[in-house]
Amino acid sequence: MKIEKAILAAVTTDKSRNRVGGGMPIFYCKDHTEMEKVAANLEAIIDGIAHALSEDLYIIVKH
Repeated sequence: MKIEKAILAAVTTDKSRNRVGGGMPIFYCKDHTEMEKVAANLEAIIDGIAHALSEDLYIIVKH
């Protein structure tokens, strides 16, 4: 199965769960530095593209 045009994961520092939810993996990070590192690693591992939606939220997408 080939996944196209989907949100594959979210990476955030916002543990309140007010901004992120749904049926995708969510990675909670302790700070901005860790969040950027996790997003970059996930981008490479799952062959997606990381997009910063805000200061505390990245999504990994497949175009």
